[in-house]
Amino acid sequence: MICRLHGVEEDSVKATKIVLIGAGSASFGLGTIGDIINTPGFRGSRIVLVDVDPHGLEAIATLARKMNDAAGAGLKIEHTTDRAYALPDAEFVIVSIAVRREELWRLDFRIPLKHGIKQVLGENGGPGGLFHSMRNIPILLDICRDIERLCPDALVLNFTNPVSRLCMAVNRCTDVNIVGLCHGIGGQLHNLARVMEIDAADLDTKAAGLNHFTWMLDLRFKGTGKNAYPRLVEHLRGYDPGFQPLSRRMFDAFGYYPSPGDDHIGEYLPFAHEFCGTRGYDFDAAERRRNEMWERIARMVRGEEPIDELLGRRSGERALDIIAGILSDTNHIELAVNIPNDGLIPNLPQDAIVEVPAVISTCGIRGVHIGPLPDGIAALCNTQVGVQNLVVEAAVTGSRDIALQALLTDPVVQSAEAAERSLDELLALEADYLPQFRR
Repeated sequence: MICRLHGVEEDSVKATKIVLIGAGSASFGLGTIGDIINTPGFRGSRIVLVDVDPHGLEAIATLARKMNDAAGAGLKIEHTTDRAYALPDAEFVIVSIAVRREELWRLDFRIPLKHGIKQVLGENGGPGGLFHSMRNIPILLDICRDIERLCPDALVLNFTNPVSRLCMAVNRCTDVNIVGLCHGIGGQLHNLARVMEIDAADLDTKAAGLNHFTWMLDLRFKGTGKNAYPRLVEHLRGYDPGFQPLSRRMFDAFGYYPSPGDDHIGEYLPFAHEFCGTRGYDFDAAERRRNEMWERIARMVRGEEPIDELLGRRSGERALDIIAGILSDTNHIELAVNIPNDGLIPNLPQDAIVEVPAVISTCGIRGVHIGPLPDGIAALCNTQVGVQNLVVEAAVTGSRDIALQALLTDPVVQSAEAAERSLDELLALEADYLPQFRR
């Protein structure tokens, strides 16, 4: 299906310069390039692909040029391992980076579980979220300091997890304009539409909270404006009990359905393992999918497999819709952006990174004022903002004491001894990727 950006006509977006950092990825790189090519109106824009892996970067760049030619998109595509070359004059910088992501994530999950800490995913909360943050924050800060120097007016669109913590670090330590993006709310709308036996395009929501911990404060049918919650409640009765048991329990308790799903919201809840178990992320399946995708990319680069399926399709991510909306003044609503609170949710800290809807126009990204969250939901979110504050400080300063405090204040951690043992073992195993702790 060809997805069109509402309000944007062919050739209506002015040419721009977009830098993709982390472009040598089979998922992010190829998906984002496809979004640029398949979003109307970017003809004449300069796209610079950047990655530290020259081999993956070369393959993605070659395929990008083939797609550009086949689609007649008229883009100027370059690639480099030197971001200092790529960044000058950039108006938009899209970032998705990670240090040996799944190899180290396995450790982040396995070691705390060995010590009795029952994480359900280990990417954004708990000990896993701490170590993901401490590895990725210094790298993103280095990138943003280059952006301050070389293209200070650029908008940075960050996809790297944990989104809230990385964006908080950038806002505290630099003057870079950054927004965190996640497709979770769109995916959850599709899930609920399936339960309700309607088309997801007919469902609208206003959701707010924190990334991977948002709450659908309003759920309506687009055509009529009628409240859709009664239909959701009706259809959930007797529905497959294996469908999001944790989210459904939170819905029953707090009155609003959470997003994006059990594994992510479970990263912030001490009882999540009772509903989700402790199987964690399927690393083996992810590795198989990635290897299969690289094999397919290699075939397409060699001309042994057609690239037709890559044309006319969108990834589902929203970065290019936001960029096009800023350049062509669409005044459209994005369901979820991660930006500084600044009063959008009065009962969360002002400098928290909140996930809220936003209006996109030539004025940039303007968050929608939500008002106070219900008390119970605000209590859950405020707890996480407090943890995030400590995680960011630990990541920036390399303080073991602050890192331990971050674990001891995290609801997922039930034992001080387990927290300290997990912290010290992971610091030792991942020392090569945590240079700030060697000071």
